[in-house]
Formats: sequence, structure tokens, C-alpha cells
Amino acid sequence: MSPVDRNSADRDRVPPGQDLASDFPVLQAGQVEHLSADTWTLNIFGLVDHLCTFDWRTLLLFPSVEQTCDIHCVTGWSKLDTRWTGVRVTELLKGVNIKPQARHVVAHAPSGWTTNLPLEELLKDDVIVAYEYERRPTSAEHGGPVRLIVPRLYLWKSAKWLTGIEFTADERLGFWELRGYHRLGDPWLEQRYS
Repeated sequence: MSPVDRNSADRDRVPPGQDLASDFPVLQAGQVEHLSADTWTLNIFGLVDHLCTFDWRTLLLFPSVEQTCDIHCVTGWSKLDTRWTGVRVTELLKGVNIKPQARHVVAHAPSGWTTNLPLEELLKDDVIVAYEYERRPTSAEHGGPVRLIVPRLYLWKSAKWLTGIEFTADERLGFWELRGYHRLGDPWLEQRYS
């Protein structure tokens, strides 16, 4: 990570305990997953009326958005003005009937990796299923072909290699949450660990 000297307006966008980074460090538990867009699918399941599966071609049929946001890693670095292209989760879920008892979400990735979110966090307007970073296909190292982007929370909540979104009534802690990370992970409240 290379520290960046930015103006005070930029520093005001950096949560407590974070340093600005000029690069985009690559961190994950285990190996980098190499998924092909040709075979990638996203399953929407759990407390929904019926299982929905989206493949790459279907995902690209949805209206796309380009979103610029700041990202914050629990390990202490922040990167400002990252640019992602993808589909708003709310747009993706328009045809999905989520059952009223659903209050939580589990995002799934290969090798059994998961992270959890309150349903209201998933449904915020700035949460997207991203397939491009800086106008290029998202690399495997950064979670491609598709990753979740939840910019209001620490970056581990933005699941790399997204393959499933499960709706649940009760909170089910994910991979890092079971290992002591905070259930929500708000960087402005420094919710790093439980």
C-alpha cells in the first residue's frame, strides 16, 4: 500500500483509523478464484417465492450503472473514487418476491465463503452487482467476474466472486464474522471486530 497525500476535503472522506492508498491491495482468505463469465451464475434463494438464477448474458440485459464510490478495508486502507459498473441490486431483485419474514442476507462465493448483511443494507441504492472496475472487466484478483459492492460498509462485505444471495429470517454470520469480525462493519463507527 502506498500512502497518498490528499487535500483536507479528501481526508474528510476517510473514516477514523484509515490511511489513503494509491493502489488497490489484493486481500482474501485462501486462493484467488478464477471463474469464467461463460459458466458463472448467480442464485437468488432462501425466503423468496422461487429460486432465481441469472447467468452472465442475463445480467448484462439489466440496465447498467456506473458508480464512483470510496472503499474502505478493515485492514486500514481506503481508496477514494473507485469506479464500478454493474447492476443495482434493487434492479436485479425487481422480479423477485422476497417473503416478508426475510430480515437478513447471506452473500455466497465459491469454497463456502459467505458474508452477512441486514436486508436494508443490501437494498440501499448504491449497492451493486459489479462486473467492471475502472471500465474494464473486474479481474479475478478483485473478485471478478462479478462482485458485490456495498460501499457504506468495510470492503469484506462486498463479496468477491459473488455466486449467491440468500434471504433469511435470522442473522447467519459469514466467514469473517464467525472469526471475530463485526456483524455490520460500518467504517465510520470503526466496527472492525466484535
